[in-house]
Amino acid sequence: MTEDDYREVGRFIWKNYVPKSGQSDTVQGELLRSNEKLRDECQRNGNINWDSGHEILANYILTTLTESSDVSEDAKDELKCDIERVLEFEYPYTEDDLFDRTERKIFDWYLANKEPIPRTHNPDLRR
Repeated sequence: MTEDDYREVGRFIWKNYVPKSGQSDTVQGELLRSNEKLRDECQRNGNINWDSGHEILANYILTTLTESSDVSEDAKDELKCDIERVLEFEYPYTEDDLFDRTERKIFDWYLANKEPIPRTHNPDLRR
């Protein structure tokens, strides 16, 4: 896939599965929403507002993708390293590469899981 193709996938997920506010009703939407919430907190806020909600978001991405047979072992290993780095919240990760890699994994996973997968909102998540 080209970069333009990936951008189209991202726009589609964002438009169709990510609500204007609050948690997504689908796994597809929540994965992308979680990554963007983490990116925003790290880059825009320098993790000044970091709380347990951010840990929930990071672990949601990690758990969902590493438990999937649609993600390669190499991709899972890279994702584990990237999420561990994000979770070092005392040292905000302000570059795009880590979040872009995670986003690409989300898009690749979505391409194997296009049918919306319902999810229950996490009552402990306020992000």
